[in-house]
Amino acid sequence: MKIQKSNAEWKQILAPEVYHVTREKGTERAFTGKYDKFYEPGIYLCSNCGNQLFSSEHKYDSGSGWPSFYNVSNEHSVSLQLDKGGLFMPDRTEVVCQSCGAHLGHVFEDGPDPTGLRYCMNSIALDFKPEDN
Repeated sequence: MKIQKSNAEWKQILAPEVYHVTREKGTERAFTGKYDKFYEPGIYLCSNCGNQLFSSEHKYDSGSGWPSFYNVSNEHSVSLQLDKGGLFMPDRTEVVCQSCGAHLGHVFEDGPDPTGLRYCMNSIALDFKPEDN
């Protein structure tokens, strides 16, 4: 189910730093996010809408300074779109929440098997739900 909100509505419900990253396509500094070196079992959700995005089973330490995953949770997790780099940046593939369109990060083709992908996410774009014991 697609969530439709105006920028003004998102700005009212999100913390300023979350809004900047997820709605204005910002990026948190490397090695500063709360999920970079976090490896508890559970699932990662969109911080804007709660859509299930990634499983801890697919998380790995890429050394990039951002939480990295080699696969998404399911076919309804994310959408990919071209991120035109600009003057000194190459084009990249942006990862957005399929439910609300929040900017999550980028995906690169330098990840581990079995997918060869590295979903490089901003911690601030994620919430974590621990695995039930």
